Amino acid sequence: MMGFEWMRPGVVAGSIMYALIGVAIFWICFLIVDKLTPYDLWAEIVEKKNVALAIIVGAMCIAIGMIVAAAIHG
Repeated sequence: MMGFEWMRPGVVAGSIMYALIGVAIFWICFLIVDKLTPYDLWAEIVEKKNVALAIIVGAMCIAIGMIVAAAIHG
């Protein structure tokens, strides 16, 4: 039985810290990819309704998220 060890303040604080670090790394990676592309990703997806680009960006977000999660998890 696992118990309630996961509810200790140190464990909760560590989880929150890792989540914030992961989101920050993800956001930085997304900004880098956005700067490397020859056009504004957000404007192309939202204003011009480019579905193909939205799918590519979504896949890229999933991949970056998996990499960040694997790096944090160890």
